[in-house]
Amino acid sequence: MIASRLGRSLVRIGAMAAKETLHVRRDPRTLALALAMPVAMLFLFGYGVSTDVDHAPLAVSDLDASDASRALVRAIAGSGEFDVVARRAPGELEPLFRQGSAVAALVVRHGFGDELRRGRQAEVQLVVDGADALVANQVLAKLDAIVRAESRRLAGPGPDRAGPPIEVRLWTRYNPDGKSAYYMVPGISAFLLAITAVMLTALAIAGEWERGSMEQLFASPVGRLEIVLGKLLPYLVLGLLELELVLAVGAVAFDVPVLGSGLLVFALGFLFLLGMLGQGLLISVLARNQLVATQAGALSAMLPAIILSGMIVPVENMPPPLRLLSRLIPSRYLVHGLRGLLLKGNGLAVLWPDLLAEALFALVVIGLATARFERRIA
Repeated sequence: MIASRLGRSLVRIGAMAAKETLHVRRDPRTLALALAMPVAMLFLFGYGVSTDVDHAPLAVSDLDASDASRALVRAIAGSGEFDVVARRAPGELEPLFRQGSAVAALVVRHGFGDELRRGRQAEVQLVVDGADALVANQVLAKLDAIVRAESRRLAGPGPDRAGPPIEVRLWTRYNPDGKSAYYMVPGISAFLLAITAVMLTALAIAGEWERGSMEQLFASPVGRLEIVLGKLLPYLVLGLLELELVLAVGAVAFDVPVLGSGLLVFALGFLFLLGMLGQGLLISVLARNQLVATQAGALSAMLPAIILSGMIVPVENMPPPLRLLSRLIPSRYLVHGLRGLLLKGNGLAVLWPDLLAEALFALVVIGLATARFERRIA
């Protein structure tokens, strides 16, 4: 008896899913929203929202004018990290910073070459525009590394040169080149999945409320949960395809590695999409209007995915109230899980809290949507 009921229920869910699949196939806007827009936005975010510093404008004030100082400037310019845009006296550097013509300046004082030839420590001055702290720190670190390396090369071994008492060697794990795309692509993937999944179900089902086609479903023997699952399944498959597409583009276009298990990537994406689609369904059930559903879906999916997920600002850096609030945001767990999977090769022993949090969120929102899915027209 139970098996017979379960079989009939699965048949009805399949019929609902087939109906919704036909709707998706006949609506090119849905496919564009699910597949074309995420790829376009990934390129915009990946290339536009980059914290890497390349070809930063650099001013030079070479007071020594020796072979060593000129070699140092050539080494900096030839690194590809900086472009020498001006050569000025120290007193003329301030206007360049005010105009935004330079973000840093290198000042080589008199006697730089002589100090190197004598095996003594030679000093140069680095002046950095600190208006953008992120750029300033990167510029300072890169200039410092280039200057130190070139100074050691110019000075040579030298019998009078004493080595430092302590030598620090840095080893950067997981992202040794410091590429911002490695950090951003998992966060962008979560953002794109969140916004498209919520909007897909919110718009599609709110449209049915407006057109009155829900009356036909209510006149059928299909149960509330069967309607909900039948409507979610096609969008779930479409969302998983979107996830694979976004990660593939990230790997090809931005060289983002995939060190972890593909099965765990699928599990993270599956549970996250289930929750986001349920959230969109809940919004459509409450709003029953496409305009209201669009606004509510965008606000409830986009802003938390950007601000509270750790996509841009680490969760650990947030104030305690926001850290607590972020625990309710499923994007946080997808971002954390994807970064661990793609960059570190984390396994289930590390990722199970993220999977559990996503599963709980999905159960709650789908349960609420089903409970609010009343078989009547308001």
